[in-house]
Amino acid sequence: MSGFDWSALLRVGVAGGLKPAEFWALTPAELVLVLGLEAVEKPLNRARLAELERMYSDMKGAP
Repeated sequence: MSGFDWSALLRVGVAGGLKPAEFWALTPAELVLVLGLEAVEKPLNRARLAELERMYSDMKGAP
């Protein structure tokens, strides 16, 4: 089973000065920031939502 290497992520957080409780309290966006990663997905704004609705509409062919 693949997944996150939580122990490695925790080591990065602790090495960066976070206490374990602070690490586990991070939001996904904060974790990405701490790890120095860039967001892979486009932000979900009104235009992105409209784009996704067009791409995955359950009413294909409807007016």
